[in-house]
Amino acid sequence: MTKTPAFLLLATVLAATALPMWAQQPAAQAAPAATASAPAVPAASAPAAGASGLTAAPPQASSAEAAPGPAAATPAPSAPAAVAAATGKPDPAMGEQRFGSVCAACHGAGGNSGTPANPKLAQQHPDYIIKQLQEFKSGKRPNPIMQGFASQLSEQDMKNVAAYLGAQQAKPGFAKDKELVTIGEKLYRGGNQQRALPACAGCHSPNGAGIPAQYPRLSGQSADYTASQLVAFRDGIRKNSPQMAQIAAKLNDHEIRAVSDYIAGLR
Repeated sequence: MTKTPAFLLLATVLAATALPMWAQQPAAQAAPAATASAPAVPAASAPAAGASGLTAAPPQASSAEAAPGPAAATPAPSAPAAVAAATGKPDPAMGEQRFGSVCAACHGAGGNSGTPANPKLAQQHPDYIIKQLQEFKSGKRPNPIMQGFASQLSEQDMKNVAAYLGAQQAKPGFAKDKELVTIGEKLYRGGNQQRALPACAGCHSPNGAGIPAQYPRLSGQSADYTASQLVAFRDGIRKNSPQMAQIAAKLNDHEIRAVSDYIAGLR
């Protein structure tokens, strides 16, 4: 029997033991890769948002901090009002609600007051209504009752209410005294040049329609209310229109009643 040299025997043993170690290296190196990809498994199981972003949230995400689902992407019913408030545009529908809850008891349904002491607001120019509400709220136009109500309104509320009222149809009024109407018509249409009293029609138009954003609509207004405001201007109680204060200062009580009665019958 031939003896194998010692160095060959040692080489054979080393080769036999080295092969399994080399063969196991890929598996050992692959293990970290599998481990590194393991954290991705929970993420893959979580609901990912699709192209529309309308993925339903998992059951446990139904709390206040839940991911937005289809319902969150759909505008709420009040979205138009929210958009109007954000852009500052008036919302007549919201104005109708606010008017009904705050104003209608005194100013009547649709702004057609049935109480002579309370003004008709239907078909009034929105800019004029907003201005008066702002000045009631600030106290520039003193009136404890109106200041209390106006203080409840935001700027957007005022715009909404004014837009609603401007779109309503005013019910016609009526003059009551023929003799007063004759005097009132002369003052309203022609004024009095000798006393430097301008004609009301110059600003409020011949039919009392007024001029939007400048002068209020007067036609059909209650004679009692118109007279009370002319007296307030004349006596310095109402101070939010220097121009009207100067004009009213030239009118006596009889003339105030006459022009107020004429205005009530304008159409």
